[in-house]
Amino acid sequence: MNRSYSRRTAILISCFFLGSTAFAQSLTSADTAGVISVVDEYRSTREATIVNDFVELLSLPNVAVSLSDMERNADHIESLLETRGFTIQRLSAGGSPYVYAELSSPGAAETVLIYAHFDGQPVQEENWAYPPFSPTLLDAPIQAGGKVIDAANVEGAFDPEWRLYARSAGDDKMPIIALIHALDAMAANDIELSVNLKLLLDGEEERGSPTVGPLIDQYGELFDADLLLFCDGPMHQSRQKQIVFGVRGSKTLDITTYGATRPLHSGHYGNWAPNPVMQMTYLLTSMRDESGQILIDNYYDDVTPLTELERDAIASMPDVTQLLQNELSIHTPEGDGVRLEELITRPAINARGIVAGGVGSKGRNIILSTATASLNLRLVPAQRPERLRELIEAHMVKEGFHIVFEDPDEETLRAHPKVAKLDWRGSGYPALRTALDDPAALRMTNLMRSIAPDLIVTPTMGGSLPLHEFGSRLSAPIIILPLANHDNNQHAENENIRLQNLWDAISTYAAVLANYGNM
Repeated sequence: MNRSYSRRTAILISCFFLGSTAFAQSLTSADTAGVISVVDEYRSTREATIVNDFVELLSLPNVAVSLSDMERNADHIESLLETRGFTIQRLSAGGSPYVYAELSSPGAAETVLIYAHFDGQPVQEENWAYPPFSPTLLDAPIQAGGKVIDAANVEGAFDPEWRLYARSAGDDKMPIIALIHALDAMAANDIELSVNLKLLLDGEEERGSPTVGPLIDQYGELFDADLLLFCDGPMHQSRQKQIVFGVRGSKTLDITTYGATRPLHSGHYGNWAPNPVMQMTYLLTSMRDESGQILIDNYYDDVTPLTELERDAIASMPDVTQLLQNELSIHTPEGDGVRLEELITRPAINARGIVAGGVGSKGRNIILSTATASLNLRLVPAQRPERLRELIEAHMVKEGFHIVFEDPDEETLRAHPKVAKLDWRGSGYPALRTALDDPAALRMTNLMRSIAPDLIVTPTMGGSLPLHEFGSRLSAPIIILPLANHDNNQHAENENIRLQNLWDAISTYAAVLANYGNM
């Protein structure tokens, strides 16, 4: 592995700041445009096969909490990789399976480790237009009146604007299918890998990858690489290609507030009995204001300011504020006018859901005994989950709450004016951000600019990935290459992939693998 700052690196740095596309192209020994051209031609004759392979993988239920689901998915993925010449290991550190695979390239001096995951979020089938594990092809997005297409009867090319609907279509089985077909296209056209390739496919990312740290500790040498490329997340809303250098961290907290030990008639006891729904409401609004600014003392103390280079990158990105306001029917976004790309570099507290009574036909004139809210905390570099826990608990005490971690008994409820049970769900993980001028980052940026001259360089993605678990243990720089459509409904009902994004992923992976090691 070569980490030295050579003359080439110095030139790369200068060309990054100057935005030189021509120089980046001159560094590639294979013509990226030529690679993309032959890969696109190969793909165009095999679109039905690619879609069918994707449908087969998406048809396997993959709810992250189901170990049997994860084992079946791992079996299927291993069969796909074995036929492409990979050597494979099934790894585990006490949790769900990970699929590790290697493909060596004679003469390659460097190694790229690609990460993706094959588990998915839980599904509420009643909210889906079509069953989440019966992949359904539509000729347009559902909200635009898309109609079902029988993929088996498609003759000729698939329309690139068609959408395939299924859980994990966008997050995150697409890179697996795109990668194997990129390798098929390269092999069919005698395009050699410029790097040794390693894959780590995660079966528990949607649960926070709780065992990936111990896994790296246990199998350390397997993860030796010159670059870690994370293939997850949606691309920019402008549909321009994007390269991302960081993610926010994540931690989850469930809070339960308490009233009387039995539900009470809201007429007979209203204005007297403590109302846990209202207590929860007041507590949440004490934590953050309407703009999203967090009001908890010292919450921003550890936030690392953006560098000048990162601020310049954000300023250079297309402003999609009006586009998103129109697409999502939003009059006034949070953030007091600060653009989205900067807001996602800041900490956030978001309510994932509130469970308390019913509404509409299920509403009852009662004061409930409990209310529960689930909060998602998004962290930025230098913030630590354990420190935020301290700050939130101190804030709740300041707001008058007695904190418990198990269901309170009647004595506890009688002894304190306000009681809250906290369930810190998992340990969470910190954020990570790779420097934009890291030598490997510069190489990848310039290679991607040779593929997409209008490339968007993004300091931080809004979502979270377990990058810290890798970054705290491994020396290789970490870069994210997101290629799913931004409106893929990840984590929600009617998750989907736009076919053009799948096609672009295939050609992009091929161009990267054919050229990165030659720069």
